[in-house]
Amino acid sequence: MFLLRRQNQNQPENGSSNNDAKIYEQLAELKAAIGPLSGRRLKYCTDACLKRYLEARNWNVDKAKKMLEESFKWRSTYKPEEIRWAEVAHEGETGKVSRANFHDRLGRTVLIMRPGMQNTASEENNIKHLVYLLENAVLNLSEGQEQMSWLIDFSGFSFSTKLSIKTARDIIHILQNHYPERLGIAFLYNPPRIFQAFFKAVKYFLDPKTAQKVKFVYPNNKDSVELMKSLFDMDNLPSEFGGKATLEYDHEEFSRLMTEDDVKTAKFWGLVDEKPFPTKNGHSGAEVAPEPVASIVS
Repeated sequence: MFLLRRQNQNQPENGSSNNDAKIYEQLAELKAAIGPLSGRRLKYCTDACLKRYLEARNWNVDKAKKMLEESFKWRSTYKPEEIRWAEVAHEGETGKVSRANFHDRLGRTVLIMRPGMQNTASEENNIKHLVYLLENAVLNLSEGQEQMSWLIDFSGFSFSTKLSIKTARDIIHILQNHYPERLGIAFLYNPPRIFQAFFKAVKYFLDPKTAQKVKFVYPNNKDSVELMKSLFDMDNLPSEFGGKATLEYDHEEFSRLMTEDDVKTAKFWGLVDEKPFPTKNGHSGAEVAPEPVASIVS
């Protein structure tokens, strides 16, 4: 297996809010504001999705509508749901970004990032690879959960690591504007001092709410250790992050799993053509059909 498999059985938090009535009122307002939807936009705009856009804009309906319309435009041109593993598999050969085979204690999908394993210089392809895995992380969320966790391992990170501020800025833009409230928490585990200067430059592009979700974690810091224990089963957590498991990335196995998920993605979005196409590793996936016409009332 590409990572130790041990599914956490804890259920996501489903706390009720005293402001439910107000939330549903604003939700109804946003639905009325965007008007009738069809096709992929209808599939995309679940109540949970609309709530995330409202929350990202401090429950301002007009601002949430504008943000959502920008995401419609981005998704219609970038088409993240149509990216298939065969297109980005070469970016993942070193395991620089992968989906863990466990969730955190809140049921959130975990993405493991290892910038020291960077293997290509193409900013466009690096971003496309990450967007693919963001979509895959969403596909694999536990029921009732809307967010994911990031674990970032800095082993091997150095001045020679191919990571530009421009790429970081573009990733932040996509995450904050088109995946609002998807990031629950990001752990930067034992980052070297050279990264701290880089982060100071990147932090300028983070909104305050996102910045609060970024946690610097150090193995010799008691509070850091307790924070990790509070959110992860230490038997699942790789030793690179202070846990007891072994982090072993098997590209062939991960490719197989991603190709299987490509079929699920195609079915979810109604893109299944029933005709498989060959991938670089010999597995097969589903072809993509044209996007149904969608409408939105301004």
